[in-house]
Amino acid sequence: MEFRFITNLKIMLVVIVVQLITACSSPTLPTASIHPSTTVDAASYKYLVGAGDVLNIFVWRHEDVSGSFIVRPDGMITTSLVEDIVVSGKTPTEVAREIEKTLSTYLRDPVVTVTVNNFVGPFSEQIRVIGEASEPKSINYTQYMTLLDVMIQVGGLTEFADGNDAVLVRIENGKQVLYDIFIEDLIKNGEISANVDILPGDIIVIPETWF
Repeated sequence: MEFRFITNLKIMLVVIVVQLITACSSPTLPTASIHPSTTVDAASYKYLVGAGDVLNIFVWRHEDVSGSFIVRPDGMITTSLVEDIVVSGKTPTEVAREIEKTLSTYLRDPVVTVTVNNFVGPFSEQIRVIGEASEPKSINYTQYMTLLDVMIQVGGLTEFADGNDAVLVRIENGKQVLYDIFIEDLIKNGEISANVDILPGDIIVIPETWF
């Protein structure tokens, strides 16, 4: 009996020491960086290129350097003449002007047009829905998207959701601002007044009901 007590005591001491060592040696991860959208209202929205987008780049009278190029995870593309052009976070028009500037080293007065396929966009522009949605996920923003549009894409609420205590998190002037949203009133009671505009980068948090 005494031997078992001493053995258990030794085990407890070893566990405590390991926990203390772990607590002292474990580094603290930095808080995730905030990348606010430049869109302040739906009317001012401009699509920004993101990783995974496919860019169709047409150089007038130079079909040999035109083509389709996928944006790499690092936000860059490599064209027929130029490597590592940063395109993520820019509008297609801004990308076209940047490519013209770069190609002017090799071509005389290049004229470039850029269109986008397979719209993905940067993470900072995506809408994130977490918590008690039927299909929590990130959604690509579309101009004039509303709360109802978002809830349709995530399949509505689960049976355990407290939709009227949901919160919309938005970055304004570099700070997080929380807005109360009433999803249950919107999708179950049909209260259109509860439908609100969604902006790029919004986060919707849907809690679980207490009963």
